[in-house]
Amino acid sequence: MPAPEVAPPRLDLRSGPQRVFAHLLVSNAVVGVVNYTVWFAVTFWVFLETRSVFATGMIAGIFVVATAATGIWFGSLVDDHRKRSVLQVSALVSAGVYAVCLAVYVLTPAAAFTDVASWRLWVFVVLCMAGVVAGNPRGIALPTLVTLLVPADLRDRANGLVGTVSGTSMLVTSVISGVLVASGGMLHVLLLALVVLAASMLHLARVQVPEARATAPGGGAPGGTGANGVDLRGTWRLVRGVPGLVPLIAFSCFNNLIAGGFMALMDAYGLSLVPVQVWGLLWGGLSAVMIVGGLLVARVGLGHRPVRLLLLVNACAWTATALFPLAHSVVTLTAAMVVFMLLMPFAEAAEQTVLQRVVPYERQGRVFGFAQSVEQSAAPVTAFLVGPITQFLVVPFMTDGAGAAAIGGWFGTGQTRAIALVFVVTGVVGLVATLAALASPQYRALATSYARTAASGTATGTATGAVDVDLAEPGATAKHP
Repeated sequence: MPAPEVAPPRLDLRSGPQRVFAHLLVSNAVVGVVNYTVWFAVTFWVFLETRSVFATGMIAGIFVVATAATGIWFGSLVDDHRKRSVLQVSALVSAGVYAVCLAVYVLTPAAAFTDVASWRLWVFVVLCMAGVVAGNPRGIALPTLVTLLVPADLRDRANGLVGTVSGTSMLVTSVISGVLVASGGMLHVLLLALVVLAASMLHLARVQVPEARATAPGGGAPGGTGANGVDLRGTWRLVRGVPGLVPLIAFSCFNNLIAGGFMALMDAYGLSLVPVQVWGLLWGGLSAVMIVGGLLVARVGLGHRPVRLLLLVNACAWTATALFPLAHSVVTLTAAMVVFMLLMPFAEAAEQTVLQRVVPYERQGRVFGFAQSVEQSAAPVTAFLVGPITQFLVVPFMTDGAGAAAIGGWFGTGQTRAIALVFVVTGVVGLVATLAALASPQYRALATSYARTAASGTATGTATGAVDVDLAEPGATAKHP
């Protein structure tokens, strides 16, 4: 007689700790949308005021550099304080900075914002970006809250919902920011940000997160590690002590390194194929595909081998990247981007699930912050280099140089096909690196470490779904069964 089929585990966001997670996820989604709306809006607004591409590039650079520089510190704050306090203080700091931005915007003569060399313009821009970056601790805290509030066998699905939130944010942010800038410049953007952040803080004031205790000053991180503050040396020892974890972070860093060049040229390539309004609508649709990918993760999970899945997903994505430029067509471009956006939530959820399993809970903030700093630092390197390299080396090579003579007959010539050649080379390099990682002993070591901790359940070492919380009453406490 065949054994009865066991239904796969499902998230239950209606009660208990998973309901707490749902509240925190919604809070992060709303605050993330408003913070990124400020970023997108200030970029749109500065370009409309100055017509300077240099200025918009500098805004992106400010954000990426600030994110990379603060990730380790923000991770330490997440580990050393109650997670809800981190969420609340992050929102409070962003709101305070936006209030200052609003005052600067109202008091500064409008003409000062039209000159790209105006120091008042850049004071305003830097303040706006500081408010956006102040929201980054929330992104580091959220995966640690998945560890705290969601049982281990459901974390991959919860991470899929986190990916869905990211896709939703991408979908609505550019629309909201464009409408607000068109209707009232940065005034309406900042007013909306202040209202939403205030509502978020009021909402979280009623959500009780069941944490064992906060860290007393100088008392070390929860769990008795004795760490307090940034503690980069201790974080590095921990990362190095998990077999295969350093190569995993290095692999993600390398992926970002080559993906930075890919994304730097994507707009130029797409706009050579379709009008700007079609390009904008296309990216809106692609963001919706990312939402579908996140929901798929939440529905079906990642299986028992997320490390292998992470590498296989990357192999598929890089294969699509290498193949679509072979034809000068928006159809192949769209198909490749659908594959990429659909698989991205699987890759992100797999990396988060692995870290949540192999890194002790009391150090996860530092490790997530460390990974964010290392991985984010890679993309701007190629983003700043690939443009000049393509313009001054690859374009001549594919216009009237040796490349045009060798493959121009079937591949095509000119600037657009030069960009396409960069995409093909990028995809091949990414695919080779992924296959090498898949065959490496470091991959096997990390997969073994994950399987061992999954079997023993000792790595994270904290309550994961074993608590019950009453959200209805302020001041409610965690109740253990």
